[in-house]
Amino acid sequence: MYMLGNTKMGSASSFSKFCLTLLLLVVVLGSTNAQLSTNFYSKSCPNLLSTVRSTVSSAINKEARMGASLLRLFFHDCFVNGCDGSVLLDDTSSFTGEKNAVPNRNSARGFDVVDNIKSAVENVCPGVVSCADILAITARDSVEILGGPKWAVKLGRRDARSASQSAANNGIPPPTSNLNQLTSRFNALGLSTRDLVALSGAHTIGQARCTSFRARIYNESNIDASFAQTRQRNCPRTTGSGDNNLAPLDIQTPTSFDNNYFKNLISQRGLLHSDQQLFNGGSTDSIVRGYGNSPSSFNSDFVSAMIKMGDISPLTGSRGEIRKNCRRVN
Repeated sequence: MYMLGNTKMGSASSFSKFCLTLLLLVVVLGSTNAQLSTNFYSKSCPNLLSTVRSTVSSAINKEARMGASLLRLFFHDCFVNGCDGSVLLDDTSSFTGEKNAVPNRNSARGFDVVDNIKSAVENVCPGVVSCADILAITARDSVEILGGPKWAVKLGRRDARSASQSAANNGIPPPTSNLNQLTSRFNALGLSTRDLVALSGAHTIGQARCTSFRARIYNESNIDASFAQTRQRNCPRTTGSGDNNLAPLDIQTPTSFDNNYFKNLISQRGLLHSDQQLFNGGSTDSIVRGYGNSPSSFNSDFVSAMIKMGDISPLTGSRGEIRKNCRRVN
């Protein structure tokens, strides 16, 4: 009887262990393959969206250009190892971050605004919301505040524990890119050619430094002559002279999110070489024309492309962390 009873107990014990193992497996798999959702923080941080919005509004009211800068941070984050907040990390003894990579050095800005947003969010729900998600919400708010479309942001990303300067140098397309280079880089991240053109429409706001467009305004022929002359006044031909002087990416409405960027391309007034490549006798001309004629078409495609971009390789579940300070790992 004793042996029989022991066997039954052993079977029960084995079965319990099996169930526990199965449960743990489900939990682990669930946590590593967790999906982003628009209501991720609805219970854990119900005031998140209003908290972020008020801080973004305040920053843009102080400086309209900041909206473009905050939107650009999200692009530059997602294009380097996915949307994981890595662009926000300062250099440490163990890694060289992305802030001083060529695409970001002397041009990426708004980090102090992100710090302010993070502090405000930590005040209402400490240790809950990732810096990666704050970038995603901030990008949406910036677009909407400047007159662009609104959308529900998918959330649930976690923050990377390291950053890579080399990945930033290689991953973010430079303003010298041609259409093939742009298309292949976007395609490698799961973004279509239409997504490329729609996302490039973010250049309807913001400014660029003389170093980014000097070669275009002095050397290229597919540029409106009067536009080139206007830009040359503030960007001398000589390297090192006026390198950081700024010009609006959209000469018509530089602080309004609209479709004038595409109208500019059609009239050969794209500021960057990479901008004008989208309308230069190639495969994307028809998309540019479509967006130039229809603001609603541009807006809807821009929203779709932003959501797709926000889905690039997020850290979810148990991967990464929720940083207390966006500039450094916990």
